[in-house]
Amino acid sequence: MLLALATGAAGADSENCRKSREYLLGTPGGELSLTPQAYNDLFKTCIATSAMSNVKDAYILRDGGIAVIPKQDSVSATAATLAQFCDAHPHGVLRFITAKEKLSIRSVTDVARMSSTSSTPCKKIKGLS
Repeated sequence: MLLALATGAAGADSENCRKSREYLLGTPGGELSLTPQAYNDLFKTCIATSAMSNVKDAYILRDGGIAVIPKQDSVSATAATLAQFCDAHPHGVLRFITAKEKLSIRSVTDVARMSSTSSTPCKKIKGLS
């Protein structure tokens, strides 16, 4: 029974990962920044990120970053989440969605179109070249 509950919770957490990937791969006109395979690889990263303890929701971004809505929006919780993400995905980019931004989000597509360019890549945080 506990396994069924855990599986159901994991499925619910990764729903936005799936929806954002479907939106990005279904975008007409070739507006994608990455290859379809890269988005499929990001899907795995997104699912792993959605399972992190301080992540309420996770999404794939058009430019290859992962966006999250944190459960706790404190400096220490954000730092711990970023450290956990960068340890697991040293070449990734994690973008936190602010409380103000959450107010303007109407659908998964609004998040998928966001940019992660203002976020510091894990490579820079970890001092990788």
